[in-house]
Amino acid sequence: MRPAIGRLRHRLTLETASRTPDGGGGAVETWTAVAQVWGRIVPTGGTEIADADGIGGRLSHEITIRHRAGVTPAMRFISGSRRFEIIAAIDIDERRRWLKCLCMERDL
Repeated sequence: MRPAIGRLRHRLTLETASRTPDGGGGAVETWTAVAQVWGRIVPTGGTEIADADGIGGRLSHEITIRHRAGVTPAMRFISGSRRFEIIAAIDIDERRRWLKCLCMERDL
């Protein structure tokens, strides 16, 4: 599948996590912007989960961007107040043109 370039209409920030020791044996996780990219967001499904303080939701999405080396499941996309955790990054046609990221949006 090759998406038309005009369908990449969402401006996304690609972020990576870093962990810093907190001095008490734990760590503080902070997110740092790696790049601004254009992407296509397509919802693929949703689920409802029981959480400790109520019902929560998760949506799964496919986010397609131009190929970018180094995108891993340890990263996430941000679009406004929405956060998309990357579950997998797939080179669609194995020609380094397009990257499809299977993502999960939480805290709905």
